[in-house]
Amino acid sequence: MANASRPGTKHKSVSPAEAMAHGNKSESATLAPLNFKVTKAFRREFKTYASQHDMKMVELLHEGFRLVKEHDADSAETDHRTNLVNT
Repeated sequence: MANASRPGTKHKSVSPAEAMAHGNKSESATLAPLNFKVTKAFRREFKTYASQHDMKMVELLHEGFRLVKEHDADSAETDHRTNLVNT
């Protein structure tokens, strides 16, 4: 029963193309809920931004997360170079 999901949970299967677009290399990806709360003002701003840029909210979340990870990787590389120069 390792593959059985909890009762009452719904998972949406996505196409391989959709999975690849979001960085998931597996051919069959399953969407799972990501639950957290934000202020009403942030939600409205997030939703408005996505709409104005013809994006789904999940696409905006994926893109933002990708950019944060990219920024962190760049920062770590810069920090590493700085440490080498200072030693």
